[in-house]
Amino acid sequence: MSLSGRPNTVRLVFLGAAGVGKSALILRFLHDSFEHKYTRTVEELHVLEYDNPTGGGSGKMRLEILDTSGSYSFPAMRELSIRHSDAFALVYAVDDPGSLEEVRRLRDEILQLRSGSSKSAPITVVGSKADLKDTEGRVLQAADVMATVEDDWGANFVEASARTGGNTVGVFRALLQQVNLPHRLSPAVARRRDTAPSIRPAGKKRPPLKKNNSCTLS
Repeated sequence: MSLSGRPNTVRLVFLGAAGVGKSALILRFLHDSFEHKYTRTVEELHVLEYDNPTGGGSGKMRLEILDTSGSYSFPAMRELSIRHSDAFALVYAVDDPGSLEEVRRLRDEILQLRSGSSKSAPITVVGSKADLKDTEGRVLQAADVMATVEDDWGANFVEASARTGGNTVGVFRALLQQVNLPHRLSPAVARRRDTAPSIRPAGKKRPPLKKNNSCTLS
């Protein structure tokens, strides 16, 4: 059974400092679009339902993608998401060394809450804004981060760009492989539903996400 407490349900949680591009990566994957204006996220849950890829007449497969706040103001929410999720995307920005330190801290927190075992906490570290070149502000090189993540932490490493769409699907492929789900799910999504945010930040509301176009992991 999934740690979400429901059968046929897998929850992926995106964690990282504010502004690194967690929401942008999810938006690019779900809707192949990119929002240039930054909007602060508190917590938002996206739900996709597929025909069960393993067959056997066991109904639908529910994939939950939890987009979390990068703020320190919600430690209880973060702890709850860590305890009840199946795989973790720890996102940093290649132009922000401090965001990689936050990933390191989050990894330590996850291992502490999940009995200290990397096997009980599948982690993929994601280098966001991968389209940036050194002349455009990149300061963290993929080879250097990969050496730490894969050799020292025993975790997956992926770089991706929400702005260009480059390797965004690769992020989700890596996460699903870690929870032993086929990275090519049913080509027909029976239904996709984007839930309302569990908590909305004050101020301007984000425009509703479109619900047409199904999406396939490949």
